[in-house]
Amino acid sequence: MAIITISRGSYSKGKEVAEKVAERLGYECVSRDVLLDASDRFHIPEVKLIRAIHDAPSILDRFKHGKQIFIAYIRSALMHRVANDNVVYHGLAGHVLLTGVPNVLKVRIIADMGDRIKAEVEREVINEEEARVLLEKDDEERRGWTKTLYGVDPWDSSLYDLVVHISKLTVSDAVDFICQAATRDQFKTTESHRRKMKNLEQACQVKAALVDPFFDVGVTAESGNVLIFTEAGDRQVNKLKKKAKELEKEIEGINNLEVHAGVPIPQDAV
Repeated sequence: MAIITISRGSYSKGKEVAEKVAERLGYECVSRDVLLDASDRFHIPEVKLIRAIHDAPSILDRFKHGKQIFIAYIRSALMHRVANDNVVYHGLAGHVLLTGVPNVLKVRIIADMGDRIKAEVEREVINEEEARVLLEKDDEERRGWTKTLYGVDPWDSSLYDLVVHISKLTVSDAVDFICQAATRDQFKTTESHRRKMKNLEQACQVKAALVDPFFDVGVTAESGNVLIFTEAGDRQVNKLKKKAKELEKEIEGINNLEVHAGVPIPQDAV
């Protein structure tokens, strides 16, 4: 079985494709659910998370270290969802948030602007020019989000394993292609993959619990052994160690937790 992320623009039929793929494979279909999870687990009002996704990236500047906190909360909530496998995710930047997860099939759905305009006109009861302006604005905001948060362009086809253009190819075709690809050996979940996902889930959980106010930490986890890395000064490190001791009792599955100060953060840390 596999994990599938579907990146899409508005009115590109990506949501429909995701739901049909999940139905055929018997997978869970996840999108806005991750926001609700993050809102509930980390006591952040859902409206803030929704605004952070739909407004310009500058909204995060209103919150101290907003970018780091936002990414940590959303990534932790998503990793919790996918850790047990068999998920189709069509929300925010799944192909980037799940970096490090080996068994992810990354899909991009695109559609002709003319078809998207027609759908926007019918839904919003506006003229074609107004619809075009709205769609172009939405595209740029989504693109800007991914660039600002993760430093990559979501329109870069090299980020995906499969790009499907809904035009001559239908929604049904897209579902067929994705389901076929998901059964390939490259995307099947092995026991090694499951262990790595559990490790990443735990590291993300610890990072999310620390990121406010320790926004500059990196975390790794392996079989319950958690390492926290920071380049902060002695005063901040002492506070971090105190918080880490609390987490050792609060977060299930931690066997040992260490804080490593004054050393570079490993590339594989979350």
